[in-house]
Amino acid sequence: MQNKKIMLSLLVIILIIVLSGCADLVQYQYSKEIQQVGFWYGVWHGMIMPLSFIISLLNDQVAIYAVYNNGTWYNFGFFLGLSMSIGGGSSASSRKAKFRK
Repeated sequence: MQNKKIMLSLLVIILIIVLSGCADLVQYQYSKEIQQVGFWYGVWHGMIMPLSFIISLLNDQVAIYAVYNNGTWYNFGFFLGLSMSIGGGSSASSRKAKFRK
């Protein structure tokens, strides 16, 4: 059982690293020329944000937030994706249930 969890964790980490190649940087003055991104891009950018943040500290060509977004729906998607990537409330609720037993 423990080996399965480790393998699944490694697979998820590798998948996130491979897919984080979609993180990009667009300079602000060029953002008006690019088609705005919406909810689904916000979810994706939120999901890869922890890794994008680390990479953005080392590389100036990577950003963690798209300035060429459409506003509220992108922000909501970004928040939703970020909460999914860092665990949200599911881990807290499972700890509470274990504590009651």
